[in-house]
Amino acid sequence: MLPHYYIEQLNKILGNCISTSISDIQWGIEKNDYNACTFTLNDKKFIYREAKVTPKKVGYFVAIWQRDYEGKTIPYHIKDDFDYFIISTQQGYFLYPKEELAKLNIISTEQKEGKRGMRVYPNLEAEMNKQALKTYQSHLPFWNNF
Repeated sequence: MLPHYYIEQLNKILGNCISTSISDIQWGIEKNDYNACTFTLNDKKFIYREAKVTPKKVGYFVAIWQRDYEGKTIPYHIKDDFDYFIISTQQGYFLYPKEELAKLNIISTEQKEGKRGMRVYPNLEAEMNKQALKTYQSHLPFWNNF
């Protein structure tokens, strides 16, 4: 069973079906820092992380790594068993299909290694540099307000 906090947050994101439809919940090693978990809903596998506000830069930071069999942190891969990646913020959430994460070079493919962490920007900010603006624009299609 999910703790009440997770149920509230995921109900905002996926609709009020969480408490009865969610299964196969697994807590990530980085659970304490990013409330990380994986779960299945309607035969789709989700990875969930909460992004954190950082004091010196606009936007949010989120860890998006997993551990390999030796305990090393590695990026997720297109061949990994999941369908969607949810990154939640205070204002809303990003819901990325796995294939889109590969196109954005966030998860690894045979051609390119993915990322272990990234910044996300739910809002257009005046202080954004060129890279932040590019990230904001490319991730905007996956953004949803609460």
